[in-house]
Amino acid sequence: MKKIASLTLWMALAASTVLFYACKPEPEEALSWLEEETYAGGKLGTTFNSSSSAYEDPAPAVNDIAAFKYGEYLFERNFTQNTPPFNGLGPLYIRSSCIACHPGYGHGKRMDRYAANDWGNGYLLVVTDQNGNYVSSLTGMPQTKATPPFKAPIDESQIQISWLNYTDDWGNTFPDGETYSLIYPEVYIPASAYYVPLEVNGVEIPYGSEVVRLESTIGIYGTGLLDAIPDDSLKAQYLKEAMAGANLNPAMWAGTDWAPTGLYGNTGHPKRFTYACSRGPLQDGPGANAIWNITNVTRSDRRKHYMTETYARIASMDPDVQAQFYQYYPEFNQTGNPETDIYNYLMSTNLPVEMSNDDYVNLMIWHRGLAVPAARNLSDTTIQRGRKLFREIGCASCHRPSWTTGPDRFTDPNGFFTTGDQRLPRYPNQKIWPYSDMVQHRLFMKNDIRTGWCRTTPLWGRGLSAICTGASDRLHDCRARTVIEAIMWHGSSQSDARKSVEKFRNLSKSDRDAIVKFIDAI
Repeated sequence: MKKIASLTLWMALAASTVLFYACKPEPEEALSWLEEETYAGGKLGTTFNSSSSAYEDPAPAVNDIAAFKYGEYLFERNFTQNTPPFNGLGPLYIRSSCIACHPGYGHGKRMDRYAANDWGNGYLLVVTDQNGNYVSSLTGMPQTKATPPFKAPIDESQIQISWLNYTDDWGNTFPDGETYSLIYPEVYIPASAYYVPLEVNGVEIPYGSEVVRLESTIGIYGTGLLDAIPDDSLKAQYLKEAMAGANLNPAMWAGTDWAPTGLYGNTGHPKRFTYACSRGPLQDGPGANAIWNITNVTRSDRRKHYMTETYARIASMDPDVQAQFYQYYPEFNQTGNPETDIYNYLMSTNLPVEMSNDDYVNLMIWHRGLAVPAARNLSDTTIQRGRKLFREIGCASCHRPSWTTGPDRFTDPNGFFTTGDQRLPRYPNQKIWPYSDMVQHRLFMKNDIRTGWCRTTPLWGRGLSAICTGASDRLHDCRARTVIEAIMWHGSSQSDARKSVEKFRNLSKSDRDAIVKFIDAI
């Protein structure tokens, strides 16, 4: 299959060469960029599969395919309470499987209701006070599911999502008369849905004063490649943007160097993963954490529940929970006092290990080994026109086209993997094309993401979302149903991307469509 894919690629490149000579391209439009950019994940990280399974392929860098497939197995299967190797679900959880949040391994789908079991619902709740501080009596990613005899911190059946229309500064109309629509979500949770009081750093706030937003999951393919971008390259990008006058998140960058909170713990690595840039190395990134905190499945380096003390206290005093606790957890009858035993169980930091080390290693081989789909049809003249315009109007300032990976001697803040552990796929010295500067910017959208700062989402592979996931929804809460909508949500008068959107608006329809076609091609 690799030989066939390679032959197909070189046939396309050969055909494009004729096209280039006929059109007398500029020097930068030579064959070299076309070949390089087609390999979106470099030679070690690209798959030429463009079918519905495009996001699921192992990268050429994966040496142990059996381990990769076993990790995939763990990603796709539902966890339960008592069925090895998928045991350990709960007592509180967000989803019972990873793929439930990442349909087709991609971005979550826009939903009209918050129901964890709805296929493709990648939504996570973000509950804060009016100042953006997390409600600390809930977990950072609030749980809406529980195993008996426990009760969920939030009753998801009472959560209401409304999609409201939004009119931008231009009346949702381009100068040539073409129109578009914009929508955004409003989330309401009544007081009766909360099992715990709403507290921020131990201080209770009144119901109704909280702010609720949605964040959807993003595609997980290619994250190993992003982890391989050198720390000093990330720092150079921040410095370049700072010197150019960009407004950068002060929590990440201070003048000419990282802010103290811009580095991940005491590892010295800059944060790079999640919309909020809350995670550093992939080995302690979203996937490494999700297999624990989404399902609450313990492992040797996480022998505790993803849980708040407030919840443990409330649950331990609940007569319904007390009446059934020993029935479900007879091994935790330590004192004969259910309130004490429930609290101690929920707050324990020495729980039995539910996921074996071998299973976790296989999961991370899979997670780090997912390939990126190759860019498609780059020899198409309309796509090349879109590529040129994308750069001319300034989109590439934030959606930086390419990076070069370093030696990829990754680290693990948990100490589970040694530096450069040979079991995990590595991507040294690869030119990759994620189309992201890996920096946070602000778009000032209605009902915006918490803090307003959001990492530039990589665009690679997103054009295959419809075939891989069944939807093409974009942005952090899936409010954009099309590429056009996603672009126009960048257009607030305060947005860091305002000037680019103004230029986009004033293009002809054919040029706007060319940019969309290019974005779908990469």
